[in-house]
Amino acid sequence: MTHLARRRMLAAATAGLLSAAIGVATAPATAAPRTATASACNLTTLPYPADTYRADANAVDPTGRFIAGTALRVREEGNQNFLLVWDRGRLTTIESSLAENVADVNTAGTVVGSGWADGRLQPWVLRDGAVAPLPTPEGGAGPRAINAAGDIVGSGGDTGTYAAFTVRWPAARPGTFEVLDLPALAEPAGITDDGTIVGTAGEFAAWTGWVRYPDGRVEPLTVPGASTTIVFAAQGHWAIGRVNLGDGDQMMVRWDLRDRSWSRLADDLPLLTDVNSRGTVVGGDRIARGGTSRLLPGGGASVGVGARAIADTGTVVGFRNGDRLTPVRWTGC
Repeated sequence: MTHLARRRMLAAATAGLLSAAIGVATAPATAAPRTATASACNLTTLPYPADTYRADANAVDPTGRFIAGTALRVREEGNQNFLLVWDRGRLTTIESSLAENVADVNTAGTVVGSGWADGRLQPWVLRDGAVAPLPTPEGGAGPRAINAAGDIVGSGGDTGTYAAFTVRWPAARPGTFEVLDLPALAEPAGITDDGTIVGTAGEFAAWTGWVRYPDGRVEPLTVPGASTTIVFAAQGHWAIGRVNLGDGDQMMVRWDLRDRSWSRLADDLPLLTDVNSRGTVVGGDRIARGGTSRLLPGGGASVGVGARAIADTGTVVGFRNGDRLTPVRWTGC
């Protein structure tokens, strides 16, 4: 199975295609979730380049100051890819053929992402207004997250087998990368400010979650009775994921990384995309605090909205899809 196919299958699992693996955890599920009562929640369309086919806000730093996304302009002579960076709402647009995917942005405004070059996935970093390629294993790699110190984690692929492995680009050693010693087929989902890394490992339909602590210790991240576990993101001492308990019984979960205890998230979350250091979660068109969730405004008949990321301030960024895909920000939710 190719690295790209594996990524697509993990993405499919986000929508509910989970099967068989095993694990352990330490806390019971919470009571049945409910929908939270409404409060003020404001939607703003972020500025974006004119005449673009689509534009999206993909990441926000924990303070809410920096937002990063992409845009695509379709032209007869070839498409143009743009990296979009908003600093307190003010837009900077950078044209780059590598600006296909934005993974994350940190509190310094450093953005990481990936694009295709020479037939392989090329990681890049935006610093001081310029997109620069990151060193990569022979088979290519794609960043997934960056922390406040500038440490980056992502997935690499073996050139012969396309088997996935976890790559770290350490901020203390610029221009280098290292392959971490983790379970087979391990792909990271996030890195916290203390260097804790979380992710998913295992063959297709036999996934299990894991956490790697700063001292190098690796522990399972799952719940009792789970047949498969997929981990999606981490921030502060929280991580989020989805588990399959068998016979189509699935649930969204939040783990406390300090002791790997867990609690059940709202059942009406359609998927999970991000968590902030307060444990607030976003996914699809909803925001959740524990077992309660609420709809994000802006959707409606023939109009969809989706949350990509959430800051510690509660600012949520994502997209609105009406006559075109546009970048948006929610505040006060």
